[in-house]
Amino acid sequence: MLLAEDDRAIRHALERALTLEGYQVTAVADGVEALAQAHRTPPDVLVLDVMMPGIDGLQVCRVLRAEGDRTPILMLTALVETQDRIAGLDAGADDYVVKPFDVEEVFARLRALLRRTSPDGMAPVSAAPRVVVPDLPEGRIEAAGLRMDIQARRAWRGTRELELTRTEFELLELLVRNAGIVLDHSTIYDRIWGYDFGPGSKNLAVYVGYLRRKLDEPGAPQLIHTVRGVGYVLRED
Repeated sequence: MLLAEDDRAIRHALERALTLEGYQVTAVADGVEALAQAHRTPPDVLVLDVMMPGIDGLQVCRVLRAEGDRTPILMLTALVETQDRIAGLDAGADDYVVKPFDVEEVFARLRALLRRTSPDGMAPVSAAPRVVVPDLPEGRIEAAGLRMDIQARRAWRGTRELELTRTEFELLELLVRNAGIVLDHSTIYDRIWGYDFGPGSKNLAVYVGYLRRKLDEPGAPQLIHTVRGVGYVLRED
């Protein structure tokens, strides 16, 4: 794991906590060091502070994604506005934790990110309602005018290919596989993040909003519908 945090006290405390949790941690103080270390020894996961001198966490994220590096990235941020979170998602981050944070939340989000990239895939969800995920030939699925090639990790609406981040792709795949079924917030959190962040979290709403902007087309029906107080459903009205 690579940890980049310019606040010495936070960096040392988080490095110590992560080490005790069983992670092998390389800790650096700024974005320049983070990029150098990531190029030298690619980590399994990155934890990046957004606000760092010189090259900040968002810039580090953009550079790695532009290079084709898909290593999971967890952002640490003191910025709580929705547009700030969207900026992180735009840069290619997979998840974020808002400061001040509980270290247990950091652990939970890291476990979820690593499960999603492990050979065994996502961890089973015992508490979530059953979600129908049929076996389809050649890893291709279709619903509501959307096509997805799961193995190639490509998606289209009609003839237009969609440029999706890792999390957006997995969220869309879940919705397409369960087209017409209302998925509640807890089920989506558990299947995508491996952890239910509770009713106060805006993480899912941010991703749904961002995915809608990539899916929606002028004059075409909206595909992702909000079922107030419950969750979301994919259907072509």
